[in-house]
Amino acid sequence: MSQVTLTEAQLRLPELIANLQPGEVVHIFSDGRPIARLISEPHQSRQPRQPGSAIGTLTILAEDDDFLETFSDYMP
Repeated sequence: MSQVTLTEAQLRLPELIANLQPGEVVHIFSDGRPIARLISEPHQSRQPRQPGSAIGTLTILAEDDDFLETFSDYMP
């Protein structure tokens, strides 16, 4: 946890953000009082997608081909 003044934070904001580690907090002070916190989001590791992992999650309740008649002008 680090502390910076408001003036320093305004001058160095891109650098402060670039140097933040996941979960790290930077307290910003003005006139000796805390006024803000800059908190880095933790990196969330995603599992790689697996082919076929969504099988069975979609259920078709009824076959309805009647709506295709409205597209008959567009279909060969």
